[in-house]
Amino acid sequence: MTKALKDKIIESLTSILPIALIVLVLSVAFVPLEAGTFVLFLVGVFLLIVGLGCFMLGADMSMLVIGEKIGATMTHSRKIWLIALLSFIIGIIVTIAEPDLQILAEQVPAIAEKTPLGNYLLILTVAVGVGIFLTIGMLRIVFRIPLHYLLILFYAIAFVLSIFVSPDFWAVSFDSGGVTTGPMTVPFIMSLGVGVASIRSGKGSKNDSFGLVALSSVGPIIAVLTLGIIFDIQDIEYTLEPLTEVGDTRGVFFEYLHGFGDYAQEVAIALSPIIAFFILFQLASRVFRKRQIVRIVVGFVYTFVGLTLFLSGANVGFMPVGRAVGQGLASLWGGWLLIPVGMIIGYFVVAAEPAVHVLNKQVERMSAGAISSSAMMKGLCAGVCISLGLAMTRILTGINIMWILIPGYAIALILTFFTPPLFTGIAFDSGGVASGAMVSSFVLPMAIGACSVLDPAGIMTQAFGCVAFVALTPLISIQILGIVYKHRTSRIKRKFLTVEDRVLEYEVN
Repeated sequence: MTKALKDKIIESLTSILPIALIVLVLSVAFVPLEAGTFVLFLVGVFLLIVGLGCFMLGADMSMLVIGEKIGATMTHSRKIWLIALLSFIIGIIVTIAEPDLQILAEQVPAIAEKTPLGNYLLILTVAVGVGIFLTIGMLRIVFRIPLHYLLILFYAIAFVLSIFVSPDFWAVSFDSGGVTTGPMTVPFIMSLGVGVASIRSGKGSKNDSFGLVALSSVGPIIAVLTLGIIFDIQDIEYTLEPLTEVGDTRGVFFEYLHGFGDYAQEVAIALSPIIAFFILFQLASRVFRKRQIVRIVVGFVYTFVGLTLFLSGANVGFMPVGRAVGQGLASLWGGWLLIPVGMIIGYFVVAAEPAVHVLNKQVERMSAGAISSSAMMKGLCAGVCISLGLAMTRILTGINIMWILIPGYAIALILTFFTPPLFTGIAFDSGGVASGAMVSSFVLPMAIGACSVLDPAGIMTQAFGCVAFVALTPLISIQILGIVYKHRTSRIKRKFLTVEDRVLEYEVN
């Protein structure tokens, strides 16, 4: 085992251990778990730690390197049509490869029943949305269009479209924007932006290295809302499947063995278009040397192993525990314990998201250490803590999702006029990366479990939407961090100038 892998596993251990301890405390104090379910969870914790470590190392060695080189090469060509075409193709490829999207599509039966394509209709709709908006994002960087103008325009379009869609479909539409930017999509899309910015020079080039994930998140919202208008989807029903039950260690072994097979196949299918695109790109450009190619191949192996282990642990081990915890808490004291527990879980769960670590590393790198990964993590944790508190409150009270989304996005978009441009891009990218695999496989099942006790008929309207909230609050918290950062640097500059003036005055006298 290399030192780099050891460091990544230690980093993932510190991220996932708090969640495991929270579930352990809940299982002892409030929600007793079946022995088999608890063993599934413990094995899942181990797999998440090892899988997240392998994935982070693999992403560093492969997808980040490829994405940056493709972004730089496209921009260097100066051919607008080539940039647009490749951006559209890349957006579709990486989105179809996103495991989180598969999880969401399987839980929306109303769409699958209306077409022979089944779940793939939602997947393809979201993929086309990402492809179109990734193209817009790349062209924005080339033509130097301010990010916040596009965000205001497209979110306004999204909310206007929601007027013509059934309220049953609102939560799913906004959730689709969150789950799309997960462990497969984020490393590739973010590195594209960094690659484009590396070719550009002058003021604002670093600011434009962020924002691609932000636009790629709003694309699926508009695309899925358009789908809802076309098919006039109403009265969506959610079929609650029974929890996984295992009676002994043998049952645990076979449950994970089945999961490994399923998710290994899923990850292989997800990675294959990216690998094929890399091969074609290398044959056409010859930009990578033999040693770099070997390193990238090893990185893909780490990515495959890591994501397979991570998804197996998250879906086999964490999903049933999330549902059981939600049902148990909803049965106690009218369910009001859901709010503080949800907020605590929200604070820690974001650190276990693979894509978050990719974003934080890129932010620290592009800001030359001025924005530390620890400061970013604290801002994200605070935002997701609030978002899950809001999500659980909505389950208990039945508040319409738009009563939170509309003012929330209004505040986030107004803040863009007061926040440094670099932080605007980082903040809206953060919303996409915070709502990833752990939210889909643990937080969403927890919300579904709570709704199944408090309001079984409202699962599609009340439980769904928590992913959208997780994608919303970091937009505000990170921009506030940016405003604080701006004031601090301005104060330091003023203090420095004051001292400099005094020195000059002394020298004159």
